[in-house]
Amino acid sequence: MSETNHPFPRMRDVALYPLASRESLVTTEDFCAVPEPVPGFDGFVDALPDIYAGTHFKDLVARIVRAREAGRPVVMAMGAHVLKVGLAPLVIDLMERGVVTHVALNSAGAIHDFEIATVGRTSERVETQLPAGLFGFADETGRGIAEGARRGAHPGEGEALGFGRGLGRMLLESAPENVHLSVPATAVRLGLGVTCHPSIGADIVHMHPACDGADLGVAALADFQHVCRTVSELAADAGSESGGVWLNVGCAVILPEIFLKAVSVAVNLGVDLSAITTGNLDMIRQYRAETNVVRRPPGTGITLVGQHEILLPLLRMAVISKLDGGRVQESV
Repeated sequence: MSETNHPFPRMRDVALYPLASRESLVTTEDFCAVPEPVPGFDGFVDALPDIYAGTHFKDLVARIVRAREAGRPVVMAMGAHVLKVGLAPLVIDLMERGVVTHVALNSAGAIHDFEIATVGRTSERVETQLPAGLFGFADETGRGIAEGARRGAHPGEGEALGFGRGLGRMLLESAPENVHLSVPATAVRLGLGVTCHPSIGADIVHMHPACDGADLGVAALADFQHVCRTVSELAADAGSESGGVWLNVGCAVILPEIFLKAVSVAVNLGVDLSAITTGNLDMIRQYRAETNVVRRPPGTGITLVGQHEILLPLLRMAVISKLDGGRVQESV
């Protein structure tokens, strides 16, 4: 964008500061562990009462296991809070075990992921940063996410378009100290699906002078199209009753809206989604997520309410305890 047509040229002069100098509320020292399946945990799951959340929890676990045994995708669409509360190792573990095959992030999730990978800390103190004019102006964060969008919009030979893939490739190549805790980097390393879905103007990185709207738009649209393909692949194979699973975890608006439109694309193209499972896992019931993920789409919708830092470790342990050897076998 040239100086003459920029709506607010003074934005180019915002003051930036080094990410490492910022106080952050979350550090890798507080992150979760990912123990091997606990002997007898599958029996604990089976012993839960067959009523209300007990029934729903067991049903979701069984559907995730059946989906992967049938070779269908399991998608985890995550709000930023999942990573902010130290669950990146859990998500990565499920990817490495072959349980989660595609991860969808909003921009806030990508921001937390980048900062964790880069400096091992994330989550600024907004109530003190905002009055000081510092909120959202860590230089490396804005530049890094902008570079991820650029890489996603202009992939190299043999590379796929897409914001999430661009971020993952960038982090793998730059190899910061905690790249092993990056969800996009892990997805690219494993050859799994990863997408990032920004809301322009709602994310701190859009205040950074390096943000390029053209790159952002191309990379984000490609990621929506990746999601449309993945949602189409949730359909059960002919003669099978096991479709794929879409899990919305802690995102109230953006990812539920993305999912609903992808469902509409799939159905418009004649894809039968009647055998899919959708799950909404959050601390409270959110209207948009409940409506767009659980109630409106074809298939079976399940809601589980609970703190991510407790509910997701329980779900992970329940799923891997039901899998032979604690992972999806390579033949799937």
